Amino acid sequence: MTPASSVRPLTWSELEALDTLQTDPVNGPTNAQARLRLFGQTEADVRVTLFRDNHGWCPYCQKVWLWLEEKQIPYRIEKVTMFCYGEKEAWFKKKVPSGMLPALELDGQLMTESDDILIALEGAFGPLVVGMQTSQAMPLRQLERLLFRAWCSWLCQPVRSARQEQFNREQFVTVVAQVEEVLAATPGPYFLERFSVVDLVFTPYVERMNASLFYYKGYSMREENPGFAAWFDAMETRSTYRGTQSDFHTHVHDLPPQMGGCWENGEPQARENQQRVDQGPWLGLPDVGYAEPETSRVEALHRVLKHRNNIIRVNPTADQVFDQALRCALTTLMTGEACEPPQGSDSGLRYLRDRVNVPRDMSIYAGKRLRMALEETAALVGDGQGPAIPVRNRYDQNPAEFVTVGGTDGEKALPFGLNWLKR
Repeated sequence: MTPASSVRPLTWSELEALDTLQTDPVNGPTNAQARLRLFGQTEADVRVTLFRDNHGWCPYCQKVWLWLEEKQIPYRIEKVTMFCYGEKEAWFKKKVPSGMLPALELDGQLMTESDDILIALEGAFGPLVVGMQTSQAMPLRQLERLLFRAWCSWLCQPVRSARQEQFNREQFVTVVAQVEEVLAATPGPYFLERFSVVDLVFTPYVERMNASLFYYKGYSMREENPGFAAWFDAMETRSTYRGTQSDFHTHVHDLPPQMGGCWENGEPQARENQQRVDQGPWLGLPDVGYAEPETSRVEALHRVLKHRNNIIRVNPTADQVFDQALRCALTTLMTGEACEPPQGSDSGLRYLRDRVNVPRDMSIYAGKRLRMALEETAALVGDGQGPAIPVRNRYDQNPAEFVTVGGTDGEKALPFGLNWLKR
């Protein structure tokens, strides 16, 4: 690598020239930025509006989102703030007084509760292979709830004794073994003979189990269970899933305020895993198994360029200093060359590193590449860390602090890197 002192940061114009990414959020692959999805049809064909969270994180929203993408039902997207991220929008509370997400309008009829929404969508557009209320789906839906409860018992209870910790672990592993038996009984990697709505039912929380147990308990669900490993691999062949898929870093820091706390066991493997998730190396973590796309770096660049003014404005570091530091990191991202940032910018770079949100901001490999570039650049000038990620809320990610940003996809805001304390 060229010595840092010999590489100057690229200008914004030079970085823009490297942004060759071509996207079609309306008709292209599943993505978290779209406000409208048509799948080659017209706006006149839209009968559905999905109200989901700004952050692309809500597990119940993900289930409905995936169903619409798999069935290629034209729909509009309205994005709403989750309670843990900030104030719920007044217009949404008038529509849904409970503030519950997801919500969905079908032919003007409003409904909530993700399972009820899927059942209503099946009535309008037909099932995704099997119906939610069929004899094939119902026992597996009950098994998913059993797995969910065992996960919560292990993750969300304070560790008061080694005996209790071991009991909770064994309880979870026992249920996982039941799920492994079901997966082994089918000819392919899915819960039924082929991909179906049952896989969508399992997807949101299995993804979050994989992340949280790796980080807080040192248990790698994907690596220790061949059935789940094959299931994850199969899911990742689907562009629909890849468009909604999050990474370990996003999940483990979004879960505590949603779940009322996540409790680590303090074991060496858990501590080692926490170090990797928080500070890298991020490549090779068992949160993704498919090969990195060639477009990951340019995607990260594209997303930062789109929102760079807000990213700079809300960072704790002074705007002029962080402007240069961010250009240094993007220079490293795109050229592979070290580019020394201004002194005192290390904590601001790591603040942004810790607040890249997948898939809201970008897809999983793009997020990893951006985090790597930010960390490598910060390490050239110091070991300063940004303000800690809160655990009782995620008001540091409050989308209300971002101004409207126009675009052909109708995207209104992307709050990554947001500092809610800076006005």
